[in-house]
Amino acid sequence: MNPQPQPPPAGTETGFENGAVTAQVLRQRYESGATIAELVAVSGLSYGTVVNRLHEAGTEMRTSWQTRRMRDEQARRNLAAHLRRLYEQHGATLGELAAAGAGTRRAARRLLIEAGGTPRTTQQTLRIRSAANATARKKLAASLRARYEGGASVPELAKECSHSVATVYRLLREANTRMRPQHRHGPARRSGKRS
Repeated sequence: MNPQPQPPPAGTETGFENGAVTAQVLRQRYESGATIAELVAVSGLSYGTVVNRLHEAGTEMRTSWQTRRMRDEQARRNLAAHLRRLYEQHGATLGELAAAGAGTRRAARRLLIEAGGTPRTTQQTLRIRSAANATARKKLAASLRARYEGGASVPELAKECSHSVATVYRLLREANTRMRPQHRHGPARRSGKRS
């Protein structure tokens, strides 16, 4: 008994929108990794019709094992490309790539090389990280300066950005902030001589 074809989700491009489900279109989709069941679902044809049209087009049919392997290879290529983007565009380490799906640092390195990436030395990674940290630190210092010059106190700024008061003072000095005089805490001093 043929499985009931499921209509494709609304808004998806299937290649069958104009109603012409040619043997060549089916063959292209099949050779790109689609299963017969998926072709039945998107085309609206019966299982037997899809198989017959694939044979008409001279398609070399796969076993289910070959389809799984093909899909695993595609998934591996996709993962490798994703890891390369993380590594090159975001400065991720091999350890972070392992946590992002590679499993181990060794597997991450292998996938990175498969995707055409070049592993960095530890020093190169540290330079990338310190440059990114320096940029973020300058941005934070500028933001703190603007808030401080707007009237916020150093303890308030420290609480808002979850840094110590000393760190906020350091960041304000790095941003060349003109500091206000510090307020004295405790009882006010008496002016004049004691009697």
